[in-house]
Amino acid sequence: MNARIDEIVGEVLNRAGNTRRFLIAIAGPPGAGKSTMADNVVSALNAMGESAAVLPMDGFHMDNAVLIERGLLARKGIPETFDVRGFLDIVKAVRPADQEVLVPVFDRSRELAIASARPIDPQDRFIIIEGNYLLFTQGKWAELDGIFDYTIMLAPPMEVLEERLWDRWRGYKLTEEEASAKVYGNDLPNGRLILENRRPADMTLEIALA
Repeated sequence: MNARIDEIVGEVLNRAGNTRRFLIAIAGPPGAGKSTMADNVVSALNAMGESAAVLPMDGFHMDNAVLIERGLLARKGIPETFDVRGFLDIVKAVRPADQEVLVPVFDRSRELAIASARPIDPQDRFIIIEGNYLLFTQGKWAELDGIFDYTIMLAPPMEVLEERLWDRWRGYKLTEEEASAKVYGNDLPNGRLILENRRPADMTLEIALA
């Protein structure tokens, strides 16, 4: 097991005790490695006989048709382009572990959210929630304050984020011009916004995660 993941799993198991449901938030800018870490934490917990699942914030992107109507398609990913109320409702529904909750998942290759694409089972004790704005202090996102049991902030240097974001968008076969617009016109400004307006986390990692 990766030493960092081992450390995180040990800490959450210690904090969770015998609780029925434990919510772990992994926040950070685009390209910080949130999804990779969430998957690794789930795999490590499951390997230890626990039951864990991922709830991705990206599933709550507004549909492109709505963003076009609002003139926000080019800025997809900023705080105003998510269904924050819907996300809050789902997190609150997941909290008591008393029912199955179906959550949406974002398909980046098609740039759309798929409704009811992943079940969160009442038996899943650890729910790893990952997304950009989980520790964001502005707007309705601030209502998430206090809802998580353990929080992790991924904050790699901006030059590392820049490199990872270029790799991401080139991987989707965008032209250099299209990739540049994504990186410099949207993702990196969002990253700075997130890093400059965040609540303190239980663990902050100022390193790039593979």
